[in-house]
Amino acid sequence: MSMKNMSTLCYIEKDGNYLMLHRTVKKNDVNKDKWIGVGGHFEEGESPEECVLREVKEETGYTLTSYEYRGLVTFLSGDGVTEYMSLFTADGFEGEPIPCDEGELEWVPTEKIWGLNIWEGDKIFFRLLSQRVPFFSLKLVYDGKGGLVHAGLNGHPMELLDVLNEDGSRSGLVRERGVVHCEGSLHPTVHIWIVKEQEDGRCELLLQKRSAQKDSYPRCYDISSAGHVESKEEIMDSALRELKEELGLVVGPEELKPIGIHKSRKQNLFYGEVFKDYEWSYIFLLQKPVRIEELKLQESEVLEVIWMDYETCLRKLQDLSWPNCIQEEELQMVGKALGYSNHLSFRKL
Repeated sequence: MSMKNMSTLCYIEKDGNYLMLHRTVKKNDVNKDKWIGVGGHFEEGESPEECVLREVKEETGYTLTSYEYRGLVTFLSGDGVTEYMSLFTADGFEGEPIPCDEGELEWVPTEKIWGLNIWEGDKIFFRLLSQRVPFFSLKLVYDGKGGLVHAGLNGHPMELLDVLNEDGSRSGLVRERGVVHCEGSLHPTVHIWIVKEQEDGRCELLLQKRSAQKDSYPRCYDISSAGHVESKEEIMDSALRELKEELGLVVGPEELKPIGIHKSRKQNLFYGEVFKDYEWSYIFLLQKPVRIEELKLQESEVLEVIWMDYETCLRKLQDLSWPNCIQEEELQMVGKALGYSNHLSFRKL
């Protein structure tokens, strides 16, 4: 393998800041005008550690005294550049700073890194670094124009989502799911409410209880089936996919009745991390007398499912001790579509 395809990248930390390099000098630089860490290509016979020590010294004047090998990043630019980057962080150094011949060095508060002109894939490994994920292998594939088209962590594809404009149209920006929830980016989701009508006219809703392993709202009652619309995926295809994946339920598109769009913004703390959820949700009704015992629940997503009549569900939302992540405004949309007059009287029209 050519040394030109192997490099190191190091993020030096001090007092809540990263030392960032604004690459402004080289004209034919794949990182032109981007903000990245410091590092460079291997020289013949070097180990990753030897390379990062040398490159940091040459670019900053600092000698690292405490550093950690955090991951391997396989980077495909889409225009012919493939690079294998050994990723380091460092929290100890000595020496005096020197000017860098590749751009401007600046200490940047870690919370402001996201606002810089950085690669979308860099945001993924910043997230992994901040969450102290053990040594990882991250693959990032771009389209040759700076757009992220694939991300894989330890050999497994990561979920990529389209970032939306405020009117719900696609912005053209594709972002990894975890980054979407770190930044609070508006993104599309599908919500499918499964409903059955009783002989007395009351309607029951199928609610799922989210798995204990979920990264948000674990063990909370939720919509029958819901999920993200993957990048470039059609809305109906996403709804049908979620029903099949989460509940093992196969239906035709003609069985799903669209009842509107619900835009919501929530923010909570899970496992010590802020989770920002800004959704543009496409709402569907599936009026079907589903038999719970015949469903095939996705263990990683769904703990259990229950039937609950609409009126009871709406009342229980006022009980703060009931674990749920159901939006009252959306539930009232469902009630209106089912013929309930309003949320106070509970009478069907």
